[in-house]
Parts: sequence; structure tokens; C-alpha cells
Amino acid sequence: MTTTEVPLRGPYDLREVALMGFGHRDESSFDGVMRLGFCVDGDYESQVGVALRQAGDVLAVTVEETAGPPVDPARIVAQAARVVSADQDGEAYADLCRADPMLAPVFARAPGFRPANFYSPYEAAVWSIVSARRPRSQGIVLRQRLAETYGTVLTVAGQPVPVVPTPSRLLAVDQLPGLPADRIPRLHAIAEAAQRGDLAVDHLTALGVDAARTELQRLPGIGPFYSSLITVRSCGLTDVLATEPQVLKHLEAAYGRRVDAEELEQLAEAWRPWRTWVTVMLRALSGRADAGG
Repeated sequence: MTTTEVPLRGPYDLREVALMGFGHRDESSFDGVMRLGFCVDGDYESQVGVALRQAGDVLAVTVEETAGPPVDPARIVAQAARVVSADQDGEAYADLCRADPMLAPVFARAPGFRPANFYSPYEAAVWSIVSARRPRSQGIVLRQRLAETYGTVLTVAGQPVPVVPTPSRLLAVDQLPGLPADRIPRLHAIAEAAQRGDLAVDHLTALGVDAARTELQRLPGIGPFYSSLITVRSCGLTDVLATEPQVLKHLEAAYGRRVDAEELEQLAEAWRPWRTWVTVMLRALSGRADAGG
């Protein structure tokens, strides 16, 4: 068991991140520990259980259990920090939000909120296939079933955390109760892409957003929506604009008139280089009551 301290720059609240509930995560309570279980980015054949705890402006990252080949702890810490958006300069983001009259009141509702990301492009791709065309709650059940049946269950801060199978184990999946049979070859294609290195964070970020989306759409079952999800919400990108209905709804309420996607693009120029974070914030916090209200 090893612990590494990651300095936090700018307002940060691990509770807000843990309770965001993105992808398979659907937590309703927080006991001071955020428990992660993932395949290590790259070849994805090592699995780790990580506990995150915040003490002021420091995030303690504890690697509690591992399975598979040994991995440099620095890689694990970097991946965990990316998952909880602790790898960026949040002070610059906070300054931008506070200076914008439209963003400031939303930001003030939870200054420590930051996006929670998928563990990796591999994990996001697996989630895309498992959860496609079904309610999120059903996707969560299937993802857990896949992890418990073919993956590994690690213990993190006293609780079991199922980890999705490594690519080599995913290739051995021949059926999963509740998952249509045509999804199995799609999972196999994801496993093969991971083994080639096509789903590594460094590979996708080096391609650039548009080229990464195009490459991902060559995988069976991955269309425009999921290719964007994988690229933006697992690589930790901060400046990709997403035109989402909830964001447009908030802007329309703020300005008292209709706002279309074209105008959103124009408005969002002022949000660079944090357009991803801003749109996630607007979607997550715009319906919350003002602080103290």
C-alpha cells in the first residue's frame, strides 16, 4: 500500500466530484473516501484499487490493491488524478468563472466542483457498448455483472470495488446475461483495439479531437456520440465544447431568449481553455439552488 500526495490548485471538493455520478458511478453518499478500481491506461492488463482522500489543498492517492503485472505507481497516480480532474490548474478556471457575470452565480453554488471522468478510453468504450440503448441504471448493472464475472473485485477502503476485465479477459467473454449476443463481438473489437494501443490516452490526445473521433468510429458499435464521449470524458480534455440541451436551457434562462448552437459557440469563445469544464458545470449545477438560498 502506497500513498502519494497530489497538490490541488484552486477550489476543489472531492465530495462534489465523487457524487457527480458519471458513467457507471451512481453514488448517493460520501464517507470521505472516493474509491476507484480500474485497468491501468496503456496496455490495460494491470488492475488497481485506489482510495482518494482530501485534506485541504492536498489529495491523498492510496494504491490499496493491485492485480496483474507490476506498474509504476506514478502512472496509477496520474490516471487517478485525471479521473477526478485534479491534474489541472483549477485556479485559472475559477478566475474565468468568477469574472463572467453569467457563469459566476452558477460557479458559486459549488466552487469545488470539477468533472468526474471515465477511468480510461478503454473503460469508456466498454461502457458505450454495455449501456447503449438502455437506461443508465441497467447499464450500471450490466457493467458490474461484467466486472464480477470476468474481471476482478478489489478491496478499497474496506469495500469491494469491481474492476472491468482486462483486454485479454474481455476477449474470453462469450456471453453475459442481459447483454444482447451482438454486443459480444463489439466488446472483443474493443479489447483488440486496446491491445494494439489504439485506446491509450496518449495515442488519442496525440491524434487530436477530430481525428480521434474518426478513428474510434471505426470500432463496431461506436458512433458519433460515443466517440465524443470516449475522447473528451476519458482523456481529461478541458476545452472541447459540447452542445447539450441542458446547457442551452440554462443560457436561455440567463438571457431571457432562445439560444441556438451557433450562438453557444460564439459565447463559448470567452470560456477558452475551459469550455468542457464550463459546459459540464452548467449541466450539473444550473438546476441547484444558489449558495445560501
